[in-house]
Amino acid sequence: MWMVVWILLGTLISFWISAVCGGGASLLLIPLLSSVLPGAQIAPALTLGTFTSSASRLYVFRKNICWQIVRYYVPAALPAVWLGVWALKFINPIYLQFFMGFFLLLNLKQFLTSQKKDRPETIRKKSKNRLLIIGVLAGFISGVTGATGLLFNRFYLTYGLSKEEVVATRAANDIILHLIKIGLYASMGLFTIKAFGFGVLIALAAVVSSFTITYILPHISERLFRNIGHIAMGISGVLLLIHTGKTIYTKDRPSISFQRDWDVNPSYEAKFQWREDTFSLEWNPGKVLLIETSISFEEIPDRLQNSVKLMVDDASRIVYEKIHSTTGVYYEIHYTKHKINYKQTLK
Repeated sequence: MWMVVWILLGTLISFWISAVCGGGASLLLIPLLSSVLPGAQIAPALTLGTFTSSASRLYVFRKNICWQIVRYYVPAALPAVWLGVWALKFINPIYLQFFMGFFLLLNLKQFLTSQKKDRPETIRKKSKNRLLIIGVLAGFISGVTGATGLLFNRFYLTYGLSKEEVVATRAANDIILHLIKIGLYASMGLFTIKAFGFGVLIALAAVVSSFTITYILPHISERLFRNIGHIAMGISGVLLLIHTGKTIYTKDRPSISFQRDWDVNPSYEAKFQWREDTFSLEWNPGKVLLIETSISFEEIPDRLQNSVKLMVDDASRIVYEKIHSTTGVYYEIHYTKHKINYKQTLK
């Protein structure tokens, strides 16, 4: 019960913040929802809520829509949404969210650097190809993560739109995409009862924020609106980096190490560990460059497998590596027998 109350309060606060910076509640909610939902169910829950937000804001600000942007953005985003939802079956959205955090963090520079305000007429001067590219990127990322929010806020701010036009045009661009995503997520079985329930909570908060925003925006200047947008993007980036970085480290245990060997043949080695896999880069000055990757027994050529089986029989630890060098490809077998470590090279 307390978790439901916490999610509802967090959602209301996120949408109120979103109301005065042009959007971004979804990205602020990702770290919060990740504590109660599996990764693949966060996108459907967010989409249900943000669809309601877009619908209610579209109704409230329907007279402020910039159709010149919508007519290029939406047709480009529609097929990309389908591609993003399809890709969700094969990729973990946590990694995309990690890079989104870096991108959002860059907006703090925009806030700290004085910028000349774009005028409304710059809309006509912007490239239509740019609108198409932004539409494709936004559609794909939205399909994978369930949200783009503040990620493309800078795109709207640099088109010379007023604060009301930013809110209205975002809603017009997003509502059809959200509706399509809801259908696709449902067809994939991602709308569990729990995900649907939290989606309804988000939707209720979205309606409240949309009908209260009309009392907030008139008291905010255009300059403050833009500054709040850039600050919110930076904060959202920090939150995403903290959340995704912690999740990736806990799950995959990535590590990087460097080693310098000054024995008979001086060499340098950089090793990257990811889950159970290891990737190494070894360099012998004036000699060869070696690239080492950990492999399974099945990846060793058939002609060598029998020899390897006899070699590692009764071994307590076995590591197989494939070595790429300027002199060719070979295999290294590292194993431990009776507390003694061995290394064998096979070609």
